Amino acid sequence: MTSSLASKSTSTVELKPSYNIPVVLIVGSIICLTIGQPVAGAIVGLFGLFLMYQAVTLRLQFTATDLDLVRGEDLLRRFPYSEWQNWRIFWNVIPILFYFKEIKSIHFLPILFDPKTLKACLEERCPRVDSD
Repeated sequence: MTSSLASKSTSTVELKPSYNIPVVLIVGSIICLTIGQPVAGAIVGLFGLFLMYQAVTLRLQFTATDLDLVRGEDLLRRFPYSEWQNWRIFWNVIPILFYFKEIKSIHFLPILFDPKTLKACLEERCPRVDSD
């Protein structure tokens, strides 16, 4: 397994985790708690902790033919590129959400992975149909 994009799309690329979104949510929850908004702080904090757990445990792997979602050694879900119709990363300046559409379903994922490598792998392995 490699984490370099220098190799061709036949190798597997595993994205490194990004903790940006969970950390911002947890800090936001602390701010909510300090300004007297305990319910909002608790909700935002729990969501931040949930996303932190997901960032620590889940990995995206780009293979030659599929995008795989794995936890440890277990394959949770496989998304074959041949079924993809389109993809998009929302808010390029501060990437927050990754969207992709398959023939039968639509997926929205928070950016819990290195956004630059994510975009490079997507452009290399599954070019978008439409432009921005």
